[in-house]
Amino acid sequence: MAKAIPRSGSRKNRHTGSRKNARRIPKGVIHVQASFNNTIVTVTDVRGRVISWSSAGTCGFKGTRRGTPFAAQTAAGNAIRTVVDQGMQQAEVMIKGPGLGRDAALRAIRRSGILLSFIRDVTPMPHNGCRPPKKRRV
Repeated sequence: MAKAIPRSGSRKNRHTGSRKNARRIPKGVIHVQASFNNTIVTVTDVRGRVISWSSAGTCGFKGTRRGTPFAAQTAAGNAIRTVVDQGMQQAEVMIKGPGLGRDAALRAIRRSGILLSFIRDVTPMPHNGCRPPKKRRV
């Protein structure tokens, strides 16, 4: 049986341009997760849908270099560069984790020119919950 020729108004060829760049986001939330081994920066809109993300590993850092402040600064710069092009002017910052990249990522966000409405530390703290792992003996 012969294939049907798609019409010009059919569903398959309706979206020709990029949908990601079509949205204009004036306000967003920047989530920074800084562990000892890596730093992940995620930019979402106010509803929580991810617009852009980057991590020290995707920026080309491997092994122990991913946990460094410079790697976190590079990751934050990469994640924010795309949302500034989409028109983001104001953002809230949520920082999670004990890693070295916390301050470096925040410095990179401040330098990007986005107006920060507030900065919140959302690191989960146990209220004497689970027993912690035993101390390392090196």
